[in-house]
Amino acid sequence: MNVSVLTSSQELDHYAEWITPQGNLWQSLERKQYLEALGKEVRIYVVKQNNKITASALVVIDTTTAGYSTWEIPRGPVGPLGMDNGERIKDKAIATLLEQIAADAKKDKCIAMYLSPLSIIHYPLSILRSSLRHIHCEATRIVDLMQSEEEILAQMKQKGRYNIKVAQKHGITVTESDDIDAFYTLVTQTGQRDGFTHLPKKQYQAFLEHLPGAFLLLAYDKNTEPIAGVLSVVWGKRAIYYYGASNHAHRAKMAPYMLQWESMRYAKERGCTTYDLLGVAPQSNEKRIKDNKKSFIHYPLSIIRSCHRQAHPWAGITSFKEKFGGQLVAYPKEQVIILKPLVYQALRLKRMLFG
Repeated sequence: MNVSVLTSSQELDHYAEWITPQGNLWQSLERKQYLEALGKEVRIYVVKQNNKITASALVVIDTTTAGYSTWEIPRGPVGPLGMDNGERIKDKAIATLLEQIAADAKKDKCIAMYLSPLSIIHYPLSILRSSLRHIHCEATRIVDLMQSEEEILAQMKQKGRYNIKVAQKHGITVTESDDIDAFYTLVTQTGQRDGFTHLPKKQYQAFLEHLPGAFLLLAYDKNTEPIAGVLSVVWGKRAIYYYGASNHAHRAKMAPYMLQWESMRYAKERGCTTYDLLGVAPQSNEKRIKDNKKSFIHYPLSIIRSCHRQAHPWAGITSFKEKFGGQLVAYPKEQVIILKPLVYQALRLKRMLFG
C-alpha cells in the first residue's frame, strides 16, 4: 500500500468516482471547493493498492498563531464499502493512511489532528482520544423522502404537523433566494436571542455561492421582510439542512416548521431520497437528561447542578428536529490525536480562562 496526496485533475476525477458512492458530502470535491473559497488549505490523501483507492481522507488545515496548525478530517477517514470479510484490509489501509497524515502534520507544527468518521475505525487507543469539541454531530435524524408527502407528514410528531398548519393559517410563504444579507440579519437576531456566536457573513455567502447544490429558502408573512430562513445543500440523493435562523418577534407564526416542510418538498422534487436534519443530541444523552429531570427534586442542589452540566449542547435543537420524525442515526464521537501535548493543554487552559 502506498499513500499519496492528489493534485492532478485526473486523480481528482478518480477520487470523485470513489467518494460519491460513499455518500459523504464532507469528504467530497464539492466541499473542498467551498473550503478553499474560504481560504483554507485542503489536501486529499489516498491509499492505493493495485492502482485502486482503498482508503482516503480529505484534510482541512487551519493555521493558528506562531505558525502552529490544527488538522481535521471531517466525517473521515473513509474506507471501502461492502468489504465483506475484508475488515483487516480496511483497518490496515486506514492505519497506513493516518500514520502518513500524522507524520506530515508533525512537520507542519500541528497541535492536534481531529477525526469524526461515519463509522468506528480501529486504531491504537493509546493514540486516539475522545475530543471535547462538538463540531460534527454524534447523531442525526434522516427523513425518508421516498414516501409520499402524505406519508412524510404522517410519520412526523403530531406537534410538527400542527405547527406546519399554524404557519399555513398565518399565510407564511417560502421562496428560494440568493439574499444572503437578509439571511445574515436573521442569523444575527438568532445569535443574540439564543446566546451563541454565529459565523461571519462571508462563510454563509461562500456556502451558498461555492458549494454546488447549496440553496437558501426564506419564509415571509404578509410583510416584505423575511422572518425565517434555512441554508441547506443537495448532494447526490441527499438533502442536508445546515443553517437556520428566525425572527423571534414572529415566533407564533411557526415559520421554521413551514421552512423545514418546504425544504423537504424542494429536495424531493430534485430527486433526493433522504433529508438529513444534521444534528441532534445522541439518544443516550437525551434519555439520561429526561431521567435526571424526573428525579431532580430528590437530590441536593450540588447534584442537580452536576446533572445539568451533563446536558448535551445540542439538546435545545433536538426537541425541534424530532418533531419532523425520521430515523435516528448515531455516529462515533469525534476523536483527536494530540501531536503537541504541551501546546494543546496550554490552548485549552487559555480558552477555559478567557474564552
